[in-house]
Amino acid sequence: MSAIRHALSIKREDDFAQWYQEVISEAEMAEESGVRGCMVIKPWGYGIWERIQRLMDDRIKAAGVSNCYFPLFIPLSYFAKEAEHVEGFAKEMAVVTHHRLVGDGKGGLTPDPDAKLEEPLIVRPTSETVIGAAMARWVQSWRDLPLLTNQWANVVRWEMRTRMFLRTSEFLWQEGHTAHADRDDAMAETLRALEMYRDFAETDLAMPVIAGEKPENERFPGAVGTYSIEAMMQDGKALQAGTSHYLGTGFAEASGIQYQDKEGAQQYAHTTSWGVSTRLIGGLIMTHGDDDGLRVPPAVAPHQVVILPMLRDT
Repeated sequence: MSAIRHALSIKREDDFAQWYQEVISEAEMAEESGVRGCMVIKPWGYGIWERIQRLMDDRIKAAGVSNCYFPLFIPLSYFAKEAEHVEGFAKEMAVVTHHRLVGDGKGGLTPDPDAKLEEPLIVRPTSETVIGAAMARWVQSWRDLPLLTNQWANVVRWEMRTRMFLRTSEFLWQEGHTAHADRDDAMAETLRALEMYRDFAETDLAMPVIAGEKPENERFPGAVGTYSIEAMMQDGKALQAGTSHYLGTGFAEASGIQYQDKEGAQQYAHTTSWGVSTRLIGGLIMTHGDDDGLRVPPAVAPHQVVILPMLRDT
């Protein structure tokens, strides 16, 4: 009996990393862009993300969270207010220092020395700092709480080792940011978001996960507690597929998010943040792919195909 032939030239058991890349290539999901760590997401890949976004956004809005949009560029001083947070992201931050280019006299371009920014701008790696500044303006009274916001955006983290969908310098995601009057309400929101991610992964992506709290050394920079869903991939490694953070009052103190309570005293809000990204597509590939390619769960498939047998009388 001849050996079974598969659609892909690389088997999972032979080289899982290369198999993963071949699935992406053969399924026409994404390709290199010419910028290290940045990918072009092609229609098939982006179609899956659109389905994820649509289904997840319905869940987010059903929880009473409103969508907003915040700037891509964040003043460096915003990060400097929260020392632990900036230290956690310092090595991954992309920085804008000039606003204009000029000719270098050799046929090329160079930053104009006269166009140096008064303050460097960070290309957002996450938005706690800029959203905290907005919340400080929006929250004045206990009546303004809880404040529940979310944004769908791209972020940049200058990764040293990159893999399409799993770890890229630029990626797409949603990030929820909320402010609450006390710890109990903030923790309830943190765990609500975690359960939303768990149910979405298992129901819509058909990707079993384990939900729980991360150890202290793996917490989000500046968080009091970090919770995640972890999915086991076919190579025996766990993939962090979504996170939810209880931030305590640290970010509120740094940003000045205060409210007047019912007794008239000033209190700092308790904040949370939570997010999932295009990494979910990487998890989907490694969960449902085989040596013949990728089977996409119906809930997030960009196109539905029905095979209808046509029988003829003999």
